[in-house]
Amino acid sequence: MLPFQTLISINKSAATPVYQQIANGFIVLIRDGLIKPGASLPGSRQMALLLQVHRKTVIAAYDELFTQDWITTIPRKGVIVAENLPEIKPRSFKATTPIPPYAGNTGFTFQSFPAMPATTIKPGKHRLVINDGFPDIRIAPMELLLREYRRLVQQPAGKRAASFTNLAGSLSLREELVTFLSATRGLNIGVKNILISRGAQMAINMAARLVLKPGAVVLVGEPNYFLADMAFQSFGAKLVRIPVDENGMDVDAIEKICKQKKPDLLYIIPHHHHPTTVTLSANRRMKLLELIRKYKFPVIEDDYDYDFHYAGGPILPLASADHGGNVIYIGSLTKSLAATIRIGYMIAPENFIREALHLRITIDIRGDSLMEEALAALFAQGDVQRHLKKSVKLYHERRDMLAALLQRELEGVISFHLPAGGMALWAQVNKQYPLPAIAARAAAKGLFMSDGSTYSRGSNNYNAFRFGFAALNPKEMEEVVQLIKNSIE
Repeated sequence: MLPFQTLISINKSAATPVYQQIANGFIVLIRDGLIKPGASLPGSRQMALLLQVHRKTVIAAYDELFTQDWITTIPRKGVIVAENLPEIKPRSFKATTPIPPYAGNTGFTFQSFPAMPATTIKPGKHRLVINDGFPDIRIAPMELLLREYRRLVQQPAGKRAASFTNLAGSLSLREELVTFLSATRGLNIGVKNILISRGAQMAINMAARLVLKPGAVVLVGEPNYFLADMAFQSFGAKLVRIPVDENGMDVDAIEKICKQKKPDLLYIIPHHHHPTTVTLSANRRMKLLELIRKYKFPVIEDDYDYDFHYAGGPILPLASADHGGNVIYIGSLTKSLAATIRIGYMIAPENFIREALHLRITIDIRGDSLMEEALAALFAQGDVQRHLKKSVKLYHERRDMLAALLQRELEGVISFHLPAGGMALWAQVNKQYPLPAIAARAAAKGLFMSDGSTYSRGSNNYNAFRFGFAALNPKEMEEVVQLIKNSIE
């Protein structure tokens, strides 16, 4: 409800009767578009309380508005602004149509950013979705998480945690992550090396903001995770693209650049590169670590889905090796649990985390401390670890099923390398079948899928998309593949 007590001015010492002042005030609000045709007005009793006048005064004002055809009364609905508004007569000046203050553009200039590719999913239109590679929320331990959340809310300590929290994130969750990351990734860290963020993207932005200045040179893969590219470019950085093949980023190309001039930042996804899903080979990993120690350039290692590996053991991250304090390691619980759980983390030397905290307060004063405490409890009880073990088995089965379906139904149309892990495969479409056309026809059949524009840039038209399989059950996967097949002409 609008604050009528501040929008309608009343001067009881004025010559104009108070009821007429109220009626005139409503006419101005209706004429200026603040009250829309068909909108309900408060009853006379409630309006009298708001305006601090006698109820009979409001009734008189409403009678005046009714007489002038500004309002009408509908049984069981009350006072309604008329749909067909009267003309205001007499007028001593030319009538103009008022423009609402937010109907046009701004009166000032501002910075613009690259447009996001079309990623809008319409629930009424899209019955099935091929996502970028997200977990299946239907198997996530949401009930256990909500149970812990409710328990915390009911406790005095939980209520205190809801009001006050450490800028670095819940101490309990950071302690649990120290144990978990040490056991699974070989990271030698303490709680002062961790900052909890609202997803990995926020951590990438903060790390880049601390490292980069306008004109800085950032080495990224080709192709690369487009949201990271957008973040670096938003800080005025120049992207130098390093080829990515079946063995990951070309480390020899990185070395050539270092010999000419040390880069300001390297962004790398060694484990299941995004979007192509390839893993950095052991030889390249060792050489890259030598370059990092020799040239001392900062590295953001994005390890968004480390926990999902199906062919043998996962390769330990760069952050677990001797890198001289130059690797900023970023991970996400969102990918491990559910897309709605926006919890990521940054691992770095203590001095860098300390400055990141100073930056974080300008962006986000605090995270969801209750959610972080609830997650810490699930880690402590082993629920997250058990969920991950179950998920790895299930997603492995779904990966193999999708690969078999694509080979059987779309051979010659879609080619791919079977990913060693993760939750998506890089589906390369035969260029005689333009992906945007396929995506458009699939959308008409109720299937949302990428049109490939995310990674198409200049001459680099990959005609490819990330086919997320983790969130599709067997029945859905069969239907999705059939819809793609039916969308090819």
